[in-house]
Amino acid sequence: MKLKASVDYGVRAVMYLAAKGDVCSSREISEEMSVPRDYLIQLALKLRNAGLIKARPGKNGGYILAKDPSKISVRQIMDAFDNGTKSSHRQIKVKRGSDAVVDSVRKMHSMVMESLNSYLDCITVKDLLDAVETDSSVNELIAVSLESESSRLRSKK
Repeated sequence: MKLKASVDYGVRAVMYLAAKGDVCSSREISEEMSVPRDYLIQLALKLRNAGLIKARPGKNGGYILAKDPSKISVRQIMDAFDNGTKSSHRQIKVKRGSDAVVDSVRKMHSMVMESLNSYLDCITVKDLLDAVETDSSVNELIAVSLESESSRLRSKK
């Protein structure tokens, strides 16, 4: 999956703030994460409006996470830019006399979108930090996340 630049840069900024665990200036984030500074400032406003980061004004100001990394999911970051999976796909038009094939495709499409949203909801910034810290593989992160989400969904019945 290829992400829009705003989502890619936003994810980088949040991950950087999580890894640093302290206030970081827009200049620092911009330079370290290769994000154009003016664009970063625009993106930071969206992340702040989504409740993911806080802006601290002043000489020693900058940005800091607004909540614990374990409370921030990848989906929340993506949704901060209105590019979440829920809005990136057009609805299948409902026509009178719609046939079974169209109904099946509509249901399958809905299942794909729900699956993707559920998975992105279950991966937190903390999970990613932990995976890097323990030098876990991507496959291990995916397996752990899927097991966790499977348990949550089963108990939801």
